Amino acid sequence: MQLAANGVTIEVDDQGPLDGPPLLLLMGLGMQLTAWPAGMVALLVARGLRVIRIDNRDAGLSQRFDAEGTPNLAGAALRYFLHLRVPTAYTLADMAEDAWAVLDALGIARAQVCGASMGGMIAQHMAARQPGRVARLNLLMTSSGARSLPQPSLKVRAALLERRPAGGLDVDAEVARLTRLFTLIGSPAFRPDPVEFKSRLTASVLRAWHPSGVARQLIAVAADGDRSSLLAHIIAPTHIVHGDADPLVPVAAAHDLRAKIAGATLEVIEGMGHDLPAALWPRLAAAIAGPGSAPG
Repeated sequence: MQLAANGVTIEVDDQGPLDGPPLLLLMGLGMQLTAWPAGMVALLVARGLRVIRIDNRDAGLSQRFDAEGTPNLAGAALRYFLHLRVPTAYTLADMAEDAWAVLDALGIARAQVCGASMGGMIAQHMAARQPGRVARLNLLMTSSGARSLPQPSLKVRAALLERRPAGGLDVDAEVARLTRLFTLIGSPAFRPDPVEFKSRLTASVLRAWHPSGVARQLIAVAADGDRSSLLAHIIAPTHIVHGDADPLVPVAAAHDLRAKIAGATLEVIEGMGHDLPAALWPRLAAAIAGPGSAPG
């Protein structure tokens, strides 16, 4: 379903008991709500949670911001490294307001919030700016944005920014590109079944393909910069989950978050990269649901 939230049309998937503890899931850069695997969502619902997934603005089936144009990534990168302001069509704080507005539209005053990668950055804004509304915070494979943290390798950056062929969508070429990217950043100890992997990526591309939206979201991440000072305002119980083999957001970012969020706990998973492999769904569901939650 689609909801009007913060002046933006947001695609929402709402599963589980309406009277269950609400859990909002926020996905990362350019990713759609379907990147939260259905099997993992089912495990969370089995624990009695009302699981709410959204397409962030400019991704999936949510409102696009094409009128803002496609940003100059090279120019934005130069401004970032020179510590200059990075112009952006919208901010991560705006995306956090979108998420709060979705919960408002659903009549939810307080919720558990879980964000992965860029979604974790948005979740940091949510928990810091409206601390009384976050019952529990989960941060998966994400970062404070501190400039001192290790960065992805040049190979990973090149794969992330690989140019798409001109002339519009070529499904096979885009699936091949995504296969290269997610194989590079994925979990080395938990490789997916190739047939299922291709099927999942193809379904994602066919559901929505919006490269200019990815670029605008990437600029929003760069413009957000270092959130370290923001983290001091987080009071929700916070659990951080990160893979020790994450090449996109190295695990040092997780230790940095734990040090900067009062009372935060950290779970580092051996062999996990920057993805949500099926073999880890039970463990991830348990980590997200938190203490005292068990399958029904």
